[in-house]
Amino acid sequence: MSFQDWLFSFHLLFAATLVGGLVMSWIVIVALFSTNVVAETLGFARVARIANVAILLGLPGTIALGIWLAILRPEFHPWDGWIIAAIVLWAIATAAVLRSFVEYRKPAAKARELAAAGRLGASDVLATLNRTRTGLIFRAVGSVAIVLIVIDMIYKPGA
Repeated sequence: MSFQDWLFSFHLLFAATLVGGLVMSWIVIVALFSTNVVAETLGFARVARIANVAILLGLPGTIALGIWLAILRPEFHPWDGWIIAAIVLWAIATAAVLRSFVEYRKPAAKARELAAAGRLGASDVLATLNRTRTGLIFRAVGSVAIVLIVIDMIYKPGA
């Protein structure tokens, strides 16, 4: 295997890590919609932390190795339209996903606060935070951008 093959393999590994983290985070988001209990919210927050780490590894890994590959491979150039589109979509996905992290940290923080106060039962405030529309919209925008990047990488329009 050549050096470029190794880079491409790691690029794909980071992409799979990113997509796996997004899928895992969507499972947590859907599960959060059905709970308003402190213990369940804290449990989902622990799972979300693992998903967030996967996303945070995948985002910089895919872009760094993707640009590196575009520079190394003679048939591609960083200024090719499909590569620029992927970079723009990556920036949109990163901004949206990172902003969604902020929204989905709020229920966990509130659940910790309620647990510290000894209120372990159901909470209307926790239910509202678990069903955040802002977080949902940002995560959806980020996920759609990632799907568009995958489509862009497969078909390479204009290449």
